[in-house]
Amino acid sequence: MNPSPPEEKGKPFRLVKYFTFTSITAIFLGTLILSVFNTHWARTMQFEKSKEFAHLLIENLNHQVFLQFTIPVQLKFGRIQLSNQEQFEHLDKVVRNTLHSFKVEMVNIFGMKEDLIVYSFNKKLIGKKNFGGTGYQKAIAGKSNSKMMQSGSFWEILLGFPKESRIITFAPLRAEAPLSKISGPVIGIVEIVQDMSESHKAIFKFQKIVIITIIIIMGVLFLVLLYIVKKGEDIIQKRALERFRLKEQLSRAEHLSSLGEMVAGISHEIRNPLGIIRNSAELLKKKVASFDPSNTVPDIIVEEANRLNNIITDFLNFAKPKSPNLLPCRIEEVLEKNLTYLESQIKEQGHVIEKHYHSHLSEILADSDMLYQAFLNLLLNAMQAMPGGGKIDIKITMDNNTITILFEDEGEGIPDDLTDKIWDPFFTTKEKGTGLGLSIVKNIIESHKGSIQIGNTPERGTRVTIKLPIKHGA
Repeated sequence: MNPSPPEEKGKPFRLVKYFTFTSITAIFLGTLILSVFNTHWARTMQFEKSKEFAHLLIENLNHQVFLQFTIPVQLKFGRIQLSNQEQFEHLDKVVRNTLHSFKVEMVNIFGMKEDLIVYSFNKKLIGKKNFGGTGYQKAIAGKSNSKMMQSGSFWEILLGFPKESRIITFAPLRAEAPLSKISGPVIGIVEIVQDMSESHKAIFKFQKIVIITIIIIMGVLFLVLLYIVKKGEDIIQKRALERFRLKEQLSRAEHLSSLGEMVAGISHEIRNPLGIIRNSAELLKKKVASFDPSNTVPDIIVEEANRLNNIITDFLNFAKPKSPNLLPCRIEEVLEKNLTYLESQIKEQGHVIEKHYHSHLSEILADSDMLYQAFLNLLLNAMQAMPGGGKIDIKITMDNNTITILFEDEGEGIPDDLTDKIWDPFFTTKEKGTGLGLSIVKNIIESHKGSIQIGNTPERGTRVTIKLPIKHGA
């Protein structure tokens, strides 16, 4: 059975997905909370500044009213009576001249005896009673006070952009002692209304710019973090896949090790009686030949015994590969020895060998017998892939550190669904064979610190690429 892919073993933690959702939510909530707090802080500061400004205005107004209106009117008329048109116009002129350069929407002056408006920018309010409320009562007690009045929907007020905003300030009007601060008895109450709508809109507009800037900065930071986390997730994913592959390779190696030990033991036990069978068959062949030359039974026994012996040899070579005996040798000489051995078979089956060897090939340190076995398996595979004959290209190239050997045939090539299985032990598409040939070749090449790759050529056929390091002998 083929092992399940890593995704089926356990899907990796989708770090990017969770990071994305969490970060977007955190950025949105953080920006919203920051906006509300900043707006509240800015409005509070604006309110405090407006209160201070209103108290300064009232103090200045108190001073101007006392000097320019209260004293002159008492000297001229004996008492203050705003129902007198001349007195009212004089007070109106003093108030408006004092406040004309300041943004004051409304001024109301209340009398002392009752909550009654005796002067107002809005003449319709003059004579209104019980209009001051708690602000008037605190001012009568000598305490200046201010309050914010806003109009708009709940969200407009909460987020800091109401339709209208006003600060209403009540303060006592006092008589002044000469060359001293305003600290005399309360002679009236003044109410100043400041329209803060434009200021709050400006604060909200500035706040929008700040929020947009923060969102852009956070967005850039988020993209940078997203890139970093995505890279981290890719690394985690690759490491998880690598751990899975190593685990599979370890499991496979343990399985093959157990199988190899079993095969080696069985092969040794079979080889001894098999040698006796082959020797007996050869002896029988000599005796039968004297009285029945046409009898081929002894030949069949010898042939099958030799085939079985080759199979056992493959098993032993795979189960217990030997370490290479490294001696100076030449790759082209090993290949020529292979071709000499296969010469009659090559001609008989109609194959053509084309050789392209790099000039002045270096000697390498290698086990020539093991390389001979590896090259022989590859040549036999190429010939078996073209049962009707065909061309086999053998190329040897060399650079400073590596010798590359290429074998190319004109067979059908390797089907795509079998590419990953060709290295599996005991896997074969042939009717006869152990399926160990390529595994043995791979073991031999890797024992020489080399590499082997098998694929299809662009035109047709199979290409085997072997790279061996050049190690010069002493």
